Amino acid sequence: MSATTETSPQGAANPAAHRTAPAPVGSRSGGRERSSRIASTVVMLVIGLAFLVPLLWVVLASFDTQASLSVAWPDTWSLGNFSAIWNAETTFRPLANSLILCGGATVVTMVAAVLCAYPMSRYRFRAKRPLLLTIIFSTGLPITAIMIPVYSLFVQVNLVDSMFGAILFLGASALPYAIFLTKGFMDGVPLEIEESAWTEGAGVFRALWSVVIPLMRSGLAVATIFTFVNMWGNFFVPFMLLLSPENLPAAVTLYTFSSQYGQVAYGQLAAFSIFYSLPVVALYLFLGRSLGQGFAAAGGVKG
Repeated sequence: MSATTETSPQGAANPAAHRTAPAPVGSRSGGRERSSRIASTVVMLVIGLAFLVPLLWVVLASFDTQASLSVAWPDTWSLGNFSAIWNAETTFRPLANSLILCGGATVVTMVAAVLCAYPMSRYRFRAKRPLLLTIIFSTGLPITAIMIPVYSLFVQVNLVDSMFGAILFLGASALPYAIFLTKGFMDGVPLEIEESAWTEGAGVFRALWSVVIPLMRSGLAVATIFTFVNMWGNFFVPFMLLLSPENLPAAVTLYTFSSQYGQVAYGQLAAFSIFYSLPVVALYLFLGRSLGQGFAAAGGVKG
């Protein structure tokens, strides 16, 4: 029996060999990724320039005694704007009032936020969902909508022009958003670590102070920065509740750079803005070291 081998004719054309191979899927997806990356870079550059131009104006105008609203290089660099505001009445006392007002209100808010967020994060109770919905609704409530009844209440209890009363109200107005942020970070702390502290004899407050708070350090830093920054730029609350010039914070004394004829000392305003932003920058640099930390100590708990 002889084996036969079939061979194709020499001139036969293979249609499959002349077909165009489809483009690889990876090359098309890679092109789309590059296009989206370029588009996102352009958008970020535009947003960055939108923020950079006002900052550039503040820096340049602060050294220009003839500054205007336009961004221009100073003809003569001078420290006259800084020397004009370098006094207690214009800069030092308002900044000290702002630190007392916003710092005290931030401490009140964060302490209350941690104590309120802990039971909502760790326990189950019937009113938990309605309470959370109320807190979320309160975060979007404009503070201007309640200032008239609040002012009337402060007049009745004799707390108008009181720094203590302003601290309490400013802290209470920032409390819903602080609770919302703090609870979200506290939910990420593993419950097993806290249970191990309970087995060692630690109570609720001891476990909260020694276990939960250190592990959510980055979350507390974020909530503290957001709370302080929102209070630092708040104009309406101290404007309504504080009347004496000795109690006014820096956010309200910005009016002093506008004359009664509508003219604005732009150079002095820019110099004051630099001093006004320093506490926020210092707080961010101080608490920024805590960002990204916290849960590293919890590694290896679940195995």
